[in-house]
Amino acid sequence: QVQLVESGGGLVQTGGSLRLSCAASEDAISISTMGWYRQAPGKERELVARVSSSGMTNYTESVKGRFTISRDNSKNTLYLQMSSLKPEDTAVYYCNARCLSTGGWFDYWGQGTQVTVSS
Repeated sequence: QVQLVESGGGLVQTGGSLRLSCAASEDAISISTMGWYRQAPGKERELVARVSSSGMTNYTESVKGRFTISRDNSKNTLYLQMSSLKPEDTAVYYCNARCLSTGGWFDYWGQGTQVTVSS
């Protein structure tokens, strides 16, 4: 069973920066697409950004130019550098990864990390 462990959330003022990390356990034999999603209170979970195994990225329009997604395949770790944060970025951020384990390919989710941007 692959586990994704997130870290790096917290409270920051408007205009500030945070860096989220997501580490996949060693049970992941291979990882394809990885991504960050977020869910604000009363709203549906939405894609923030994702990156393919080859490094191709895409972002939701509202974070373009402010957030940068990256991954270190040697460490099975995903990152999200968030800058110029706004109150509307406040949400629980979830890591997602499509991983190959001994049981086959499955989508896995992290437990979520809270990001709060104060105005």
